[in-house]
Amino acid sequence: MKNFTRHWARSVRWVAACVGIGLLTACATSDNFPPAPALASTQDYNYIVGPGDALNIIVWRNPELSMSVPVRPDGKFSTPLIDELTAQGKHSVEIARDIEKSLAKYVRDPVVTVIVTSFVGPYDQQIRVVGEAAKPQALPYKQYMTVLDVMIAVGGLTDFADGNSATILRTADGGKQYSVRLRDLIRRGDVSANVQMKPGDILIIPQSFF
Repeated sequence: MKNFTRHWARSVRWVAACVGIGLLTACATSDNFPPAPALASTQDYNYIVGPGDALNIIVWRNPELSMSVPVRPDGKFSTPLIDELTAQGKHSVEIARDIEKSLAKYVRDPVVTVIVTSFVGPYDQQIRVVGEAAKPQALPYKQYMTVLDVMIAVGGLTDFADGNSATILRTADGGKQYSVRLRDLIRRGDVSANVQMKPGDILIIPQSFF
């Protein structure tokens, strides 16, 4: 009986804590955050390779060394003459120079070109959509990507979404949070609510309580 009582007390405290967190989340509406800047992309953006990407490696005058390889979950890849090299966190040109250095032991003056043919990107560069989206998911970032592009990719809002209380958590700005008006954008066609995304943004769509 004592064990049951202790278990019941812990359960009550856990439920109370969850309710408290829910109330805090409900109170933290987009009214508490500044509007997201309309422009966020930078012209000097370069795609960074991540696990799951596919690389087409072309070695000039050495077709037997030219091939397509996947970037493994650990961020590395291998070729016949290279045990493994790190690709994660690098641009395609950086990877090409690394391959040239490794092949120089076997090939005279190797010239390598690396083309990324399948895009996933590092986890910290992906756009994540959580909450009341039709298909919450992580998306690879694309330059000049907007919140409308993101919503098309995730299938729009659910019937229970409070679209105008959505926020963007911007890791590139030190975790600063901005409000976005998804309902106005999607259901009213208000293009002024369409804002650009940054790599690593998290789009949070809360549930409507009314």
